[in-house]
Amino acid sequence: MNRFVVVDLETTGQSPVKGAQIIEVGMVRIHRDKMIDQFSSYVKPDHDIPNFITSLTGITNEQVRDAPNFEEIAEYILDFIDEDDYFVAHHVEFDLGFLNDALKQHGFRTIENRIIDTVELARIFEPMAPGYKLSHLAEHMGIVHQNPHRALSDACVTAEIFIRLMKKVKTLPAETLEHLYRISGKLKSDLSFILSDLTDEKRFSLEERKDLEIYRGLAIKKYTRPLTTERHVPCTFGELLDDTFNEQGLLSTHLNQFEIRDGQRRMSEIIFDAFIQHTHAMIEAETGTGKTLAYLLSALYYAVYENTRVIISTYTTQLQSQIMDKEIPLLKKIFPIPFNAALLKGKRHYLSLNKFEQELQKPIDEDNYDVVLTKAMILVWLTETMTGDVDEIQLPSSGKIFWKKVNAEADLHIDPKSPWFSKNFYQRAREQAQKADVIITNHALLCTDLTNDYPFLPPYRYAVIDEAHHLETSATKHFGLQVDYVSIQYLLSELVDLAENHRLTGTLEILEYIQMGKERADELFSYLYQFVLNSCEDHVTSNDVGRLQYVFQPQQIDCIHDILELTNRFLSSLKQIEKWLLKIMDQSFDDEQLQEAIEKKRDEIFSLMEHTENFMKYDGQKQVKWIEIEATGAKNAVYLYSEPISVAPLLRKHFFDQKESVVLTSATLTMNDSFTFMQNQFGLSEEQVMARKIPSPYRYDRQVKLMVPNDLPHIKYDSEKDFVEAVSQSIYQLAQLTQGRMLVLFTSYQMLKKTYYALKNMMMDLEFVLIAQGISSGSRSRLQKNFQAFEQAILFGTSSFWEGVDIPGDDLTSLVIVRLPFDPPGHPAYQARSAFLKEKGKNPFMNLALPHAVIRFKQGFGRLIRSSTDKGVVFVLDQRIISSRYGKYFIDSIPDVPVLKGSIQKLLQEVKDWL
Repeated sequence: MNRFVVVDLETTGQSPVKGAQIIEVGMVRIHRDKMIDQFSSYVKPDHDIPNFITSLTGITNEQVRDAPNFEEIAEYILDFIDEDDYFVAHHVEFDLGFLNDALKQHGFRTIENRIIDTVELARIFEPMAPGYKLSHLAEHMGIVHQNPHRALSDACVTAEIFIRLMKKVKTLPAETLEHLYRISGKLKSDLSFILSDLTDEKRFSLEERKDLEIYRGLAIKKYTRPLTTERHVPCTFGELLDDTFNEQGLLSTHLNQFEIRDGQRRMSEIIFDAFIQHTHAMIEAETGTGKTLAYLLSALYYAVYENTRVIISTYTTQLQSQIMDKEIPLLKKIFPIPFNAALLKGKRHYLSLNKFEQELQKPIDEDNYDVVLTKAMILVWLTETMTGDVDEIQLPSSGKIFWKKVNAEADLHIDPKSPWFSKNFYQRAREQAQKADVIITNHALLCTDLTNDYPFLPPYRYAVIDEAHHLETSATKHFGLQVDYVSIQYLLSELVDLAENHRLTGTLEILEYIQMGKERADELFSYLYQFVLNSCEDHVTSNDVGRLQYVFQPQQIDCIHDILELTNRFLSSLKQIEKWLLKIMDQSFDDEQLQEAIEKKRDEIFSLMEHTENFMKYDGQKQVKWIEIEATGAKNAVYLYSEPISVAPLLRKHFFDQKESVVLTSATLTMNDSFTFMQNQFGLSEEQVMARKIPSPYRYDRQVKLMVPNDLPHIKYDSEKDFVEAVSQSIYQLAQLTQGRMLVLFTSYQMLKKTYYALKNMMMDLEFVLIAQGISSGSRSRLQKNFQAFEQAILFGTSSFWEGVDIPGDDLTSLVIVRLPFDPPGHPAYQARSAFLKEKGKNPFMNLALPHAVIRFKQGFGRLIRSSTDKGVVFVLDQRIISSRYGKYFIDSIPDVPVLKGSIQKLLQEVKDWL
């Protein structure tokens, strides 16, 4: 019978090489799925505990002053861990490495036991967990964590997680365990013996899981197709709203903190009216309205009542999933009529079981760790998922490359004769969409469908566009193009592998053409690189990540004939490659996978030719084209971009004019109470659209104060160095009054970095945790969770942090907006759109730059107050909001709040008195 010892250490730092030492040890022994023994002790280090470690763990210098030295407890640690025990830890390499380093330093034998890493174990056997930090797993499994970052408490929680994971492993079928056993040799954890024993047990067991089916050696979740039933609408829409939104209504019985919001009902009514009247609508629903439930309720009722279909589109796939996982189950409980809702994303989001089976059958010799881990995760995930949607799991970094091989996009043709056709996740999603009353999709897929000959989405006439301020961005991206040197070389190298590995007809000849294509790509892109580098400074700008940008206007370039000649030489090579691929495609192959790979490469070569040719063409003022180069990078590090100058006519022609009613909603659609800017962006006239504004239920006048220091350097007239220094000092002083709990928003990543490092030096002796986008590792949601996990934290963000960050309660009490969020005036797209507006007799600043900035400012402002009990301050460190003529547009576009101006010291006193 296997026995396990779970170990957790608290240390003064991350690396013993840099002098970090153990300050606490916690150990728990497990036998027969029970904790049977434990040990814990403080350890006295040779130096003081750093402040941030005390802040994190609560362990002080006083607590360890009389504790034993490590060598005094080393023998006890070694006695506690028998040589046959598994050494278990959360991030086992850290704990075992640290412990062995200390043992070696003090002359003791090291621990050479078999190991299990509970991070790895959780990733494999809880593939749908929201995160793999100890706290995230504990919350996910409903385990109470009494004293986080204390050794024994962490060890006990790790032990409980381990016990539950091992119980789950025992429920898996033999087929899954066999596959896991075959690849387990490349994992960190020594799972081979455990998996082998369990597989043998399962082979002789008569127990079968009724929720699974075994198909071609894979265990997958059984799927039940949605039923279509006759439906009777038992009430009017008004009656449904009465039953839903009153104090004793349907929502109040299913939501713990339900509050009646007049705006929520009003929004539902407006959307229903727009559908009934077959008109488009724009609804600005301010923070706290509850817009998601409002639009879902109207969309569902109208879809069922009229026996039609309504599309719900969001900007991110994360919000799509949130609606499907949170709001739809709630509506299933309260909606008086049975309904079907479906989630539909692009093909690359869905697993291809056909491709995954092929990859599983390959030897794992050349697979790296991340690929093996990803295979293991997917094997277990298949016993749980009904959708095959990759957003349900968190793939390791190299696992995302493996996913490209096994997603549905890798399956060019879905052959009805394929053994996996009936189990195809992407086809399943489309089938569900065909039968759905509402389909939840995203802007990218919606825009792709607008001009697609073979649409992903079923036909529809009604739509609700959430986060509608992003629709123009998504459409611009869809109707634009990008070509870059690295992608071209990667594509051509893949073709070399394809030709050589399969010994295709004419391989020697085509390898010459591919090599010629590589050389000619290098010639073209090296020439473009040098051209941009040598161009007059008046024509070249620099973006935030240090790339040089050049607006490409073929008719104004002296050396355009040289560029076009090099382009034609490159295209000529691609044409030869395409001809060879077409010739190969006419042959018949026994290997279906090879046939698909050849067809895919032909499509990619054709697309590359088309994009390159279109970029070099002069097409009047329809497109803005620009070249970006890595100024300090390789001499061919070149990117070609093209975007429509305006997508308004395209959106109107391909979308709005094709639909009966489209409802556009967001918290930020107006500037100074006017919808004009966004209407123009969408190509809609005032007569075409019903425009309404739903005010927030929050009492901003009581919950927020807006403060503008008037004695800081002016961003426009003073040096950036002085400005950054003043910003850092202001944040430093404010943070001490608010105990951190601060979000700082930047418009420039360079300024974020400079401020972060300045504050890091200032706060070295203080117990603040600084978390910065692009510096601290992790996604936006991960950084947000880390921010909320610490008592005194400051979160620095740019771009994506201006919206989508939701931190209610006391975790966030201050918001700092460093600069008004104007787009960079030197960006080629902005320059082209400005010129376009000037030609039409319009002011580019008032009709483009200012509205964009005001809407972004509103998004940033909305980060602070996320509930009716929140309270906080907003500091705007850009004096232009009070000193410029246009500053009032920013202030007038947010809810009415007290605006305080004065010296930074005076305003800090106001904060102290108020908070």
